[in-house]
Amino acid sequence: MTQSLEDYIETIYVLIGENRPAQVRDVAKLLNVKMPSVVKAIRELKKLGLATQEPYSPINLTPKGERVAKLVLGRHKLLRSFLVKLGVNRRIADRDACLMEHILSAETLEKIREYTEKNK
Repeated sequence: MTQSLEDYIETIYVLIGENRPAQVRDVAKLLNVKMPSVVKAIRELKKLGLATQEPYSPINLTPKGERVAKLVLGRHKLLRSFLVKLGVNRRIADRDACLMEHILSAETLEKIREYTEKNK
């Protein structure tokens, strides 16, 4: 899955978790993209079996989509927490975590998790 699709699925998951319907316009606003870009991403997520959506209805995640979204969001939270512990401003840490979550290896993420848990 591409970095872009991970951002979309994470955003949808967050909206649903906030008990808000995941509408195309809301996803577009949060990701600062145009609505046709969201529609294209949803089409790809549907092909991958990660999301469902009826025309003009909210976007939903399949059980597989929820698992993927939880993993992506978990990486994001771990990295943000790690950066904040290092003294990075929370807003910058959030932005940097979003970039890092897509490129770090599973081994690196596990070492960061171990470090973060050991240094609470």
